[in-house]
Amino acid sequence: MEITVKKGGLCGNVTSPVSKSCAHRLLICAALGDSPCKIICRTSNDDIDATVSCLCSLGAKIKYKDGVFYTEPIKKVLKGQTLNCLESGSTLRFLLPVAAALGADASFVGQGRLALRPLSPLYELMCENGVKMSPKGVFPLKCEGRLAAKRFVIDGGVSSQFITGLMLASPLTGERTVITIQNRCESAPYIDITVACLEKFGITVQKDGTTFTISGKYSCPSELEVEGDWSSAAFWLTAGVLSKKGEIRVYSLSPDSPQGDCRIISCLEQMGGKISRDCRSGCFIAHPSNLCGSTLDCSDIPDLVPILSVAAAFAKGETTFYNIARLRTKESDRIAAIRALLFGFGIKTEEEENALTVHGGRPGGSFADSFADHRIAMSAAILAKSCGCECVIKGAECVKKSYPDFFADLESLGM
Repeated sequence: MEITVKKGGLCGNVTSPVSKSCAHRLLICAALGDSPCKIICRTSNDDIDATVSCLCSLGAKIKYKDGVFYTEPIKKVLKGQTLNCLESGSTLRFLLPVAAALGADASFVGQGRLALRPLSPLYELMCENGVKMSPKGVFPLKCEGRLAAKRFVIDGGVSSQFITGLMLASPLTGERTVITIQNRCESAPYIDITVACLEKFGITVQKDGTTFTISGKYSCPSELEVEGDWSSAAFWLTAGVLSKKGEIRVYSLSPDSPQGDCRIISCLEQMGGKISRDCRSGCFIAHPSNLCGSTLDCSDIPDLVPILSVAAAFAKGETTFYNIARLRTKESDRIAAIRALLFGFGIKTEEEENALTVHGGRPGGSFADSFADHRIAMSAAILAKSCGCECVIKGAECVKKSYPDFFADLESLGM
């Protein structure tokens, strides 16, 4: 699908979709619990739907109606099923250890670049603890045997999703489980999201430095609500500070969220962006601003780099993003995709092994390739609108992965 973004500024009100990071975790916990649970989830997307489909393949019963997931937990594990993760790395990395702890003997399949995305050291750790795995890097990925260990030691330098998967699986072993993270944990705030979700389902998590002790059995509350998504809100907050038409107000965001991408506020403010909060209406307001270059550590916020690179394109001076090497193994090689996007709009960039520098200027262009990556497609749309260009975005349907209503919301703001 190609989308043509017309000329014109953006302003107005928009409601952030729900956090798919929180939705994944809550749905998995509910499927592993002891009783039915209602999960209020105003919106869904392809990634969330993939997790639901896989949980149903394992034996859960989950229905979505009028913004609510009605979940009935797994009573009898369905063995030998094929779990289709689509393009969702979270679904694959979370459910691999969960399926193994259930003894499901499942096969995993997916789409796009998913088979090529890193699975080590989780893959090796599972093989060392009672699970037989088919070769990684190709689908189907077969997982046989039962995960059984009282203690896991895992390198945190690749992805926090591996640690989340082990945490979600731990209560299923029937034993108190200790997980120790070696080296620096990438995207550490996502571990905080996992802990918060586990505790909602009666699981006790004790933290001592980089060691987590997990105990208890899943116990379902009757009802929970998925909070708004800071990763998606980042596009509108950035559009607001770049707007020449007026402010953008973003609703349904928690100021106390454990989501690491709430740092979009401090990142934009560091670049000179003006953002305020209306406590009465519960919204964040992004005001038109003059931005300047900055240096940003992105080790905990890799998903913000595409849209922050758009802000950097309009900033005076240079902006350097560092600790970003993992972006090469996302839905696209995001470093290459960002550089191609900005190059097409006349913006100079420089790449190092673990860093990207953007030289601010006056962007202008008429075509952008999404590289089948939802965050690149959405960033391209904000870039085009902010520079006042009419622009064609190739492969725009990829936004369904995380934000199916993105272009409808863009229209509501004046597209």
